[in-house]
Amino acid sequence: MSTYDVVVIGGGASGLSAALVLARARRTVAVIDAGQPRNAPAARMQGFLSRDGLPPSELLAAGRAEISRYGAKLIAGVVTDVYRTDTGFRIERADGMPLSARRVLVTTGLRDEIPDVPGVRERWGRDLLHCPYCHGFEVRDQPLGVLGGTPNAVEHALLVRQWSDDVVYFPQTDVLTEDDVERLAARDIGVVVGAVSRLVIREDMLRGVELEDGRVVRRTAVFVRPHMVPRSDLLTSLGAETNNHGWVTVDSTGRSSVSGVYAAGNVTNPRAQVITAAGEGSAAAIAINADLVDEDITAAVMKSRALATEEMTPDVRPAPAGRATPHDSYRFVRGS
Repeated sequence: MSTYDVVVIGGGASGLSAALVLARARRTVAVIDAGQPRNAPAARMQGFLSRDGLPPSELLAAGRAEISRYGAKLIAGVVTDVYRTDTGFRIERADGMPLSARRVLVTTGLRDEIPDVPGVRERWGRDLLHCPYCHGFEVRDQPLGVLGGTPNAVEHALLVRQWSDDVVYFPQTDVLTEDDVERLAARDIGVVVGAVSRLVIREDMLRGVELEDGRVVRRTAVFVRPHMVPRSDLLTSLGAETNNHGWVTVDSTGRSSVSGVYAAGNVTNPRAQVITAAGEGSAAAIAINADLVDEDITAAVMKSRALATEEMTPDVRPAPAGRATPHDSYRFVRGS
């Protein structure tokens, strides 16, 4: 069974960033990746300084190449379980080839639960969008829609208004409060009541939103705030603490409540963009290396003390009668 200083579970921006820092710190690192990045449907990655507009797949390819140059190992596969051992952790894989590690970093991200409306999943990441900071500029000043029926949808519509003067909100099952109506009206956001039946797609482009009564509202892009669910089963199975919303809690370095287990990126932070996740991975890697350095120091001190104890054991050969054991029969380590 292969043994590493650190096993990183998840090979997105967060996991690769952590592996890069750890490998440069001369740690043995393996990254296990299932190959299902959250942003795979997106054509471009926006808002990442120096990488704005880069396809997500190209960022991952560059990251894999970088960590490989420093000796980190990338393993394609699915982790099925992680549990503690006497020396650290055992990581079980679906292919039946386990790994062991002194520390574990989980960067498995989250999954987006989006409305079950025809056309929504097919257009996800293209012109059915989630994050206006990621995609708003590309659809600026166009007729935009925001689908309701998901958490904080009204707030999302008010945010999207920053990128276009023509925004329509489709409440779906949402019941608007007086405050909601007032704020939407104040920002000139139209409200179209009625259940959405499908997105109208022609010539591989979004043309509008069709309601169950047959009305079609022309829109060139639609935003929806999905329900985000962390992929945190491995963390919770280890006993990691969660908050009231079900997200695993970590400190500013990514340290979880379970000793030796860290997490970074969307698995703990639903608001993390790609650049944020990469930064969290780097911070976690630095904390992990510091943790390992402390452990290495403790082990070295214990070993040194054991050797010193052995060297200070007197020569037990019997001394000649009437003569004391000479002082030089004791050997002391340098600096004692």
